[in-house]
Amino acid sequence: MKVRRLLTVLLLISFLPSSLRAGPGAEIYNELLEKDLIYPDLEWQAYVSELGERLLDSIEGVEQTYTFTVVDQSLVNAWATPDAYIFVTRGILSFLSTEDELAAVLGHEIGHVVGKHSKRSVSNKRLGTALGLLGALATGSGSTITLANSLAGASIASYGRQYELEADQFGASLLNKAGYDPLAALNAIMVLQDHDSFQKKVMNRPTIYHGLLGSHPAHRKRLHSLGNKEREAQENGAEYLRDYLSMLDGLVFGDGSSTGILTEGTYYHTNLRLKFSLPDDWTVRSGARQIMLEDTQGARTVTIGRSALPTENQTPEEYIKETLGRDDVVSGEMLEIGTYQGYLGEIENSDPNLSARLMAVVFKDRDVFVFDAKQRGNQDLEDFKQLFLSILLSIKSMSGEDSRLINQQRLELAFAQPGDTFEQLAKFSPLTSNAAETLRVINGFFPNGQPRAGDILKIVK
Repeated sequence: MKVRRLLTVLLLISFLPSSLRAGPGAEIYNELLEKDLIYPDLEWQAYVSELGERLLDSIEGVEQTYTFTVVDQSLVNAWATPDAYIFVTRGILSFLSTEDELAAVLGHEIGHVVGKHSKRSVSNKRLGTALGLLGALATGSGSTITLANSLAGASIASYGRQYELEADQFGASLLNKAGYDPLAALNAIMVLQDHDSFQKKVMNRPTIYHGLLGSHPAHRKRLHSLGNKEREAQENGAEYLRDYLSMLDGLVFGDGSSTGILTEGTYYHTNLRLKFSLPDDWTVRSGARQIMLEDTQGARTVTIGRSALPTENQTPEEYIKETLGRDDVVSGEMLEIGTYQGYLGEIENSDPNLSARLMAVVFKDRDVFVFDAKQRGNQDLEDFKQLFLSILLSIKSMSGEDSRLINQQRLELAFAQPGDTFEQLAKFSPLTSNAAETLRVINGFFPNGQPRAGDILKIVK
């Protein structure tokens, strides 16, 4: 069976010699596998692979072996590589509502591979750089906004309008041949366009899904005309492989708490992709961009935040003295924190309310973190330093398993009751910000719609 063969390929790829898996898609796949960021739901992996194979069966003379993979990321994205790897995130799955729409997304990406758009629109060197950034984005290392901007600059977020039109038209034709609704390509574009507007207007974040170029009004008109012609020519519709909405029930949604979670002595911060051990009896308060640790007496505090990347090649010691401009470091030491480099320095204390102040910088993946530790009262300085050092040395990057541990948010299906509004439904949601707008956009009612009694809704529990 093709699906079983594909799943076997997925499991064996990581054991192949590098000379046999040198393609960019294979490299990204192996990085995702290493970081435990392949979505660990075999039913979803099988579903996407089966659907991809069904679409491929409608194409004559397919020469490449395609690999379809669901990535365990909340980003709404899908992309293809020249070596016929097609990736879709669980984030994009949550915004779609039918198998036809998922087929449209896969068909669009297959169109890029068949049309050799990556090779035609991006040089090999530039493509390699862009795919490396894309892999970094998928593994959650680095600033999402910075990487998204880098992706756009590297021209991998968009193949260019000409190739997007080709991929959309190819996808609509492919939907017809496979028995799916050709107009689903237009539906998928509208769904993703709503998401694009939601990200920009509500969340103030960039988007990187290249297919949104297809939302141009003139193209929508052409695609609608093409879809109608393909639909009229269609003889038999496909029997669905799964009930798509039923598949969505239980799908992991979002990234969980953006302000961090403490469990069994370890603190996890999703936005900063950071975890570390918390000293006994200490408390933690945090926001999306900063963490504050404090002992029970309030005499010792540690503030943690992400800082700007250095403008030149620097060591952590040079960063704290030159980039941060600290000329009051009286002593310090370099730190080896697993594979990360750090520097811990004692700051000359000029504050009469403090008995000691320490500062540390840690280079982690593509981020710089600054730790500012303060002590009040006459407690022992060496004890404070060792306590601070224990926090620093416990720092680790969050794995995919860690992310799943702290994210208990799932999609659930429910029938809208008379009088229900998204504002009311949001009150019972674990979503911490823009909950009503989020529920509205994933259900296709953005920007101002409300559910009607009897509608099947996706809610977050």
